[in-house]
Parts: sequence; structure tokens; C-alpha cells
Amino acid sequence: MSLNKNRKYKGNILIVDDTPDNLRLLSAMLTAQGYEVRKALSGKMALTACQMLLPDVVLLDINMPQMNGYEVCRQLKNDDKTCDVPVIFISALDDVLDKVKAFDVGGVDYITKPFNGTEVLLRIENQINLRWLQIKLQEKNVLLQQALDDLKAAQVQQIQNEKMVALGQMVAGIAHEVNNPISFIYGNLDYARQYVQNLVNLIQAYQTEYPRPTSKIQKIIQDIDLNFVINDLQNLMGAMYRGVDRIRSMVLALQNFSRHDEAQMKQVDIHQGIESTLVMLQHRLKETEKRPAIHIVREYGSLPLATCYASELNQVFMHLLNNAIDALDEQKQIANKSASQAKMPPSQPQIRISTQSLNTDRIRISIADNGAGIDEEVRSRLFDPFFTTKPVGEGSGLGLSISYQIVVQKHKGMLDCTPLTERGAEFAIEIPVNQPN
Repeated sequence: MSLNKNRKYKGNILIVDDTPDNLRLLSAMLTAQGYEVRKALSGKMALTACQMLLPDVVLLDINMPQMNGYEVCRQLKNDDKTCDVPVIFISALDDVLDKVKAFDVGGVDYITKPFNGTEVLLRIENQINLRWLQIKLQEKNVLLQQALDDLKAAQVQQIQNEKMVALGQMVAGIAHEVNNPISFIYGNLDYARQYVQNLVNLIQAYQTEYPRPTSKIQKIIQDIDLNFVINDLQNLMGAMYRGVDRIRSMVLALQNFSRHDEAQMKQVDIHQGIESTLVMLQHRLKETEKRPAIHIVREYGSLPLATCYASELNQVFMHLLNNAIDALDEQKQIANKSASQAKMPPSQPQIRISTQSLNTDRIRISIADNGAGIDEEVRSRLFDPFFTTKPVGEGSGLGLSISYQIVVQKHKGMLDCTPLTERGAEFAIEIPVNQPN
């Protein structure tokens, strides 16, 4: 039993022949078998008919005025819309070269006039069955690709969730292990400063009351350089204050970055999230043996509080800033080598962070670097899961795909990368101020 008999719809056939009698004969024969038949007396009419309604099969005569069957077939195959339509040539030409040319321009079969009706029907049915199987295969391929994409997205989401859980646990541990002793030190520094000042005052009072100390005391004063110690004590206390403040701000930045206790959407200050991320990356921005310190240019606009998953959006900032730093590190290695050869100093590495309100309900954050830029071939695959240009062991290929998922899927926003006119690349994030219900 043929596949065609299992379907109610038999097929839409376009017959192209400049001889009306041939058209009527083929049309009557195919219509009697249940096919939908359309007729065209010229190649131009055939091309127009295919654009109006895509046929399942084209029966095409070769010898026609103005445009022969070979040219019609060639144009059908060059058009994305009609290239998959099977073309069966029907011609009185029985030379081998004619048949070879018919297949060469894209024909799938060749029937010689005068034709046998049963043969024509079998060949048409065979091509329609093949076409139907191809369509079904394409549909299954689409479903399979969708399933594969869903699987990759699920893997990315699982990795993202695991990373967020691990990050939250790390933050909780740091908060417990660091906050308490730092708070103790910070709280007692005021007392320590006062105690030291009291001792200094006492020493100064002794120096006033007893201007001529014993030789032993004079030796001790000389050995420890008492005046230097008294003056430097204030510097030491100030340095300790600044150090403790630095540690406290880093812990606070880590807490703000992870927002471990904020699993739900809430209104947040985007600039605070960016600044917390920059604190986390401070060690990577410093000068190294291979490049100068990276200069951060802030071009902050006035932003309203945005409703978002704060910790996940901060992770996007982390990925984009890390990538910008990587690009500058790579660029500097190339630039330093070129500069040393040309006796020219390397340029200042820079990351520009810009924010702005696009209108009342959307905001834009862009992170741009002046690195080497991104090739078009690479840029087209940037957000594919597991795609990376880094050496094995240095990148998972998940950072940008996770970022894309967070911005586009979870926040109904947009994440894009564009090359800059001079050099470098810019990643732009757009998200709604208020998430749709």
C-alpha cells in the first residue's frame, strides 16, 4: 500500500506545457485520480503560479517558446521558496544528453512522450510520497533540534542554579567567619586609639614635668626614636581603620552581589549592583607585569529602581566585566609585543560602563572595552551554550549563555554584542523597569 493512499490529501500538481491538448489530457487524467491540478501555458506563468501556491510536484515540458523547461527548472531551484519542489520533465526529446541536462538543472525524473498514463501516475505518486517523507523528516528534525536546545538550556539552568547555591553558601560562610571578628576589631579600634592617645599624653606630661630624665630613660627614648613613634602612631591607626573599612566593604559587596536571601524579584539599585561587582573584581583591575591598571570610566545616567533578580543580574555584570578584562589582557599581550618592536608605548586599557533610561519602562546598561574586538564568526556564536574561544581548562563556554538566559528569558530583556568603530566590543543589556506579570 502506498503512503499516498493513507492520506486524504493526494497532492497539488502544476502542469507546464505550451500545447493546450497536452494540458487537457494530463489534467483530466490526474483530476480523475483525485489530484488538485493547475495549468500553465508558459514558463513565466509557471513561475508565477509557484509563487502564489507552492505545488507538490511540477510536470514540466522542455520545448516552450521564450523560456524553455530547463530555464524554468533552474529558476525554481535558485529560489529558496521553490527549491525543494520536485520537477518531473515530460518531453518528446529522447536523447541521452537531453535527459542528462534535465537532471543537471535539478529535475528528479524524466518521462518521454508519448507517455503511458499508468507510468505517469506511478512516477508522480512516488515523488509525492518522497516529498511527504522529506517534510515529515524536516518536522522531526525541527522537533529534535528543539529538544536538543531545551536540553542544553536545562543543563545551563541547572549549572546556573548550582553555582548560585554554591555562591550563597560561600557568602554565608564568609559573613559568619569574617563579619564577627572584623566587627570586633572595628568596634575596638576607637578604644585602642583613645588608649594610645592617653599614653602619649602621659609621656608628654612626664617630659614636661621631668625635662631631665635619667640616662637609662634617655637611652630608651633614643633607641625607639620616641618622637617618630608618637607621630607614626596616628598613621598606623588610620591605616588600620582604612584596612578594616576595606574588608567590611568587600564583605558587604559580596553580600550585595550574591543577594543570597533574595530569591524573589524586588526593586534594586542597578548602580549598586555594578559597584559591588567592581569591588569583587578589584584584584583583576590592578596593574600587572603585562599591562597597566585598567581604567574604569563610569557614565551613569539617572535610573529608577528596577524590579529584577538582583543576584542573577549581578552575575551577568560579573560575566561581562570578566570577559572585558580577559579581552584587555589578551590585547595587551599583543599590543606590548607590537609596541616593543615599534618603540611605541602601549595604550591605556579601559572599560566604559554606561547606563541610561531609554523611556519610562526600560533601562540600558552597556559595558565596552578597548580590546582587540570580536570576529564576526565568533560573535554569531557568543551566546551558544558551551562555546568558548579560550584554551581547554580556561573557560566552560557557559558565562555568556547563562547571561543570555538571565537577561532574555528571566527578565524579558535583550543582550547583544556589537563591535566598536575604533576597536573593542560593547555588550548592551536592556531590561524592563517593571517585569510583566
